[in-house]
Amino acid sequence: MLYLVPSPIGNLQDITFRALEVLKKADLILAEDTRNSLKLLNHYKIIKPLTPYHQHNEHKVLRHLVDQLLQGRVMALLTDAGTPGISDPAFLLIRECILVNIRVECLPGATAFVPALVNSGLPMNRFCFEGFLPIKKGRQSLLKKLSTEERTMVFYESPLRLVKTLEEFSGYFGLSRKCTVSRELSKIFEENIRGTLEEVTAHFREKGVKGEIVLVIEGNG
Repeated sequence: MLYLVPSPIGNLQDITFRALEVLKKADLILAEDTRNSLKLLNHYKIIKPLTPYHQHNEHKVLRHLVDQLLQGRVMALLTDAGTPGISDPAFLLIRECILVNIRVECLPGATAFVPALVNSGLPMNRFCFEGFLPIKKGRQSLLKKLSTEERTMVFYESPLRLVKTLEEFSGYFGLSRKCTVSRELSKIFEENIRGTLEEVTAHFREKGVKGEIVLVIEGNG
């Protein structure tokens, strides 16, 4: 049995009772970063074996984990923040489990793009989630394609690349396109900056940026 357990995106209280029960009963917890997962587990006094599972080792450890699951072990997969598989490792393990008829269950819970989308004030009846843009190959062609997207668009971005990405959005989507940048969601210094791409870009040129970032961009419609 493999459980996919969403972890808080900031505030440690944003975890479900069911998620805590699953973590308590798991034989092994797979953690994207064991240091981050330990903060959550220690907060709730959960003591369980941890093993790393991240984008740099997922191919290497896949077969070993599946073999253990086939032997009857119960595992819970935790990523650093949010739901496993959403711009985080999980897909390879899920796919392999399904192929060999291991039961997979994803618990509902935290994910950063939902609160960012809902509080953006932009249409949310239809939207597309793009995650992180390609850093190099395919980036410009994707931006060109998205310039005609009519639905609200949601992206993740690094604070180091935020201004550059906003400048590129301005070039492809137009300076007057509405957007929201949400930062540090659920944390003490949560910030939601709304305006046109021109206004929001100017805002972040004037200040340093830290934390996890979600961008929500108005569609072309």
